[in-house]
Amino acid sequence: MASIDKTFNSFLAHLDDRQRDVVAGRFGLNAYEEPQTLAAIGKKYGITRERVRQIQVGALQVLKEKLSSHPSVAEFTERSKKYLKQAGGLSKKEDFLKHHRSFIEDLSENHVNLLREASSVFFVYPEDREFWSFYYLDEKVLEEAKKFIDELLNFLRPKKNEILSSSNYHEHFRSFSKKRRLNPAQAENYSRISKKLHSNSYGDIGLAEWPEIKPMTVRDYIYLVLKKEKKPLHFTAIASTINQKGSGKKVLGPTVHNELIKDPRFVLVGRGMYGLSEYGYKPGTAREVIKRILNETGPMRTKQIITAVQKERFFKPNTVLVNLQNKSFFLRRPDGTYQVRR
Repeated sequence: MASIDKTFNSFLAHLDDRQRDVVAGRFGLNAYEEPQTLAAIGKKYGITRERVRQIQVGALQVLKEKLSSHPSVAEFTERSKKYLKQAGGLSKKEDFLKHHRSFIEDLSENHVNLLREASSVFFVYPEDREFWSFYYLDEKVLEEAKKFIDELLNFLRPKKNEILSSSNYHEHFRSFSKKRRLNPAQAENYSRISKKLHSNSYGDIGLAEWPEIKPMTVRDYIYLVLKKEKKPLHFTAIASTINQKGSGKKVLGPTVHNELIKDPRFVLVGRGMYGLSEYGYKPGTAREVIKRILNETGPMRTKQIITAVQKERFFKPNTVLVNLQNKSFFLRRPDGTYQVRR
């Protein structure tokens, strides 16, 4: 198919002037930048919305009958049918358009809508709360895809921790698809139409209900950044990373800091530096950290204490030494080790 506009003008030539204008208006073609409502077209011609609908139905019937006499249009419908079959019976709208624009550069969604209505070769599922808009061949495919997605979500949900800790979503997905006897391409197309599956800014895939996959709050984003960076960060660096990863609305450093101090998952490990408690960082002043370590391990030498403390907190060696000199809390033993004063 060469120029889509030239092809369409030839195709629409089978209609009378009013039919042609109604179709162009309803599908947003030619002089119409956007699809028009029945009421808007009815007002233009001084007729009812129902009469406009009748004219549209009659025009589409004429186009359907003339489809075979336009090889370029017929070719489009056949290629569309073939593409959908190879994809497992359906395709997310953006994938469908991307594929077809590889051989029809100026093809628009409005053109596809008219050809779909005129040919009845495939159907469209409008975007809703659960699915992105997609094209599909028949009701059997639609029900099969919905069933696959429901079962996939139920399969993945209890594996949250495993998937998030090892980033092995694809391994689980392939295993599930194989058991359902679906080829990878077909299974992937089915999964792409679901809004309940999501990919975060680090490329991890999982359920959209998981905050690590689809963060909704500033705290969610903070946790994701610290989890993926695997090291403590200054609160300004956390804010900068969140903004770089595209959270939408710009996040300010003070906002991040306010959230950090409210959540026990985030531990202050140095001046303005925060790490995740699940990585071994624990709250407390230098004295409290030293005391806890000595209580857990028993007497230790100075270098051992400094090393143990710095695994949890970003205290300078001198800070540790100064606290050890406080005889009200720590006792230096004859062998040079320190213990908590009882």
